[in-house]
Order: sequence, then structure tokens, then C-alpha cells
Amino acid sequence: MPPSSAKKRALVTGGSGAIGAAICHALAREGMHVLVHSHRRPEVAAAVVAELVAAGGSGEVICFDVTDGAAVQAQLTAQVEAQGPIQVVINNAGTHADAPLAGMRPEQWQQVIDTSLNGFFNVTQPLLLPMIRTRWGRIVSLSSVAAVLGNRGQANYAAAKAGLHGASKSLAIELASRGITVNVVAPGVIRSPMTEQLFTPDLIQQLVPMKRAGEPEEVADLVAFLCSERAAYLSGQVISINGAMA
Repeated sequence: MPPSSAKKRALVTGGSGAIGAAICHALAREGMHVLVHSHRRPEVAAAVVAELVAAGGSGEVICFDVTDGAAVQAQLTAQVEAQGPIQVVINNAGTHADAPLAGMRPEQWQQVIDTSLNGFFNVTQPLLLPMIRTRWGRIVSLSSVAAVLGNRGQANYAAAKAGLHGASKSLAIELASRGITVNVVAPGVIRSPMTEQLFTPDLIQQLVPMKRAGEPEEVADLVAFLCSERAAYLSGQVISINGAMA
């Protein structure tokens, strides 16, 4: 469904995943037209869009590889020229390639850095000048408790996500006078098909002081708040949501 002229447009990378889909729903409820991104699962993104529309919202599917800077820039530039600025950017796409650093292959390191950190640049940078001209915007990047505490076997993932912290704090300063906020949300153990395989109930009891996994909707509610008018003076922050793990 196309956006109305009054709707702000939001791009959610990794919008077909558990947290990404919850964020798409939360932003649609805030009245935004949501571009649900996927790289390899357009059919899942289309299902998310169908849910948004069924609930009275609007959205569309957008597909690209966040690691391909030239292709991302071309597609997002064409999107902005055709439909107008994207004023809300949620950098949620990420990947894992876990291994102890002593045994980590160079491609494992590069793959994770390319997706989470270089992907942030590839997606966000082409959208900045059009956003700046509107003098309003919200940029939220999804990090991880691993970037705060570190995690065995995830030096690449922790490095990529921690890089988002410094980049976002710097970008927040650059954009502060333009009505644009930039923040990071760092979740802990959040319920999803992947975490259910990695974290047994006993392990969650050991790791999480609140003794449960978080829900995707809890992360999405925080992201939606950061994208609202109510959070206009909140920028340059890394906000953890992890059941008191850190």
C-alpha cells in the first residue's frame, strides 16, 4: 500500500526477522509507512506487510544486500527521488559467524563487520541529506549486550555492534541542530527462533537476573518511543534492554 502524503516513511532493515517485524508493527501503529527490508526472504517481508495492512497500517517490501554499498545507494536514492525522504531509519540487519578469535577465519570476521557496521554506513549515509532538508529524523541502530559486556566466541559481533555505538554518538552530534536524533538500542536475550536454539531455559535462568527472555515487542516499544516526538531531546545514547544483565 502506498503512503499518504502525511505519513512519515520508515525503513527497517532486517524487517523480516522476529525483532525487525515487531518494530515494523510498532512503527505502523505510530502512523508511519514502513519499508520492510529483507535480503534473502522477500516472501517473509511480504507477509509482514500484509499484516501491517490488515491491521490498518501501510507498508511495502524493499530488498537489497546491506553489504553492497553501491547497490544500496542506487536503490535508496531512487526510492527517495520517487516517493520522498525516508525520515526514520532502523538499522536492524545483522548476522552471526561465531568462533573463538584464535580460530576465526578472516571471512567470518569480515562478514559480520560488513553486515552490522558497514551496513549501517551503506544504508544511513545516502538518506542523510534528504532527511536533513526536512529538519526532522530518527535513526536507531540495534546493537547487543555483547557489545557492552563482550561474549565468548563473538569478538567479530561485539566489535561490529560496539562500532555502532561510536558511530551513532558521533552522528548524533553532527545532526543535533537539524532536528534529527540518533540512538542505539542494545538488547540482551530476546525470544526468537534463533535464541530458543541457543539459550535453554536453564541457561536463561543463569544469565538473566529477571529469569526470562525479553519479548520482541518490548524492544519494539522502546524503538517506537525513540522514533516519536516524545523523544525529541534524547540523542546520542546507548540504551540497554536486557533484564538487568548489564
